[in-house]
Amino acid sequence: MMNELKSPRQRGRTWRLVLAGACLIVLMDAQAQTMQIPKPSAGLMPNPARGRTLYGTNCASCHGADLKGSDKGPPMLHKVYETSHHSDAAFQLAVKNGVRAHHWNFGPMVPVPALTPDDVAHVTAYIRAEQRKVGIN
Repeated sequence: MMNELKSPRQRGRTWRLVLAGACLIVLMDAQAQTMQIPKPSAGLMPNPARGRTLYGTNCASCHGADLKGSDKGPPMLHKVYETSHHSDAAFQLAVKNGVRAHHWNFGPMVPVPALTPDDVAHVTAYIRAEQRKVGIN
């Protein structure tokens, strides 16, 4: 019924907007898929104890020594960082490329070039172990 009230010109404009939006989504997805995800060394056994040390040196100043965040960055002990929403690969990409602010109002995260993909795997293992302790899976 609503389409009956629109002129053919208005319906055509609506379809062009929908099509342009769909094309934009496809292009953005294609661009995201070309981004290389850093990979830890083959056979690496991520070590949460090593990750705790690396986290303290490289991450705690923003994400909090207790992983509960600070005035500079969000908490890692939050449901938004569970594996179903932020995979381990998301941590690798964030460290390598930085992240635009999208869940929090802390501003963008800058890349952390001092951390290798192996280091990030250790840090991620530490964060995941601490998340499990508070019921985040």
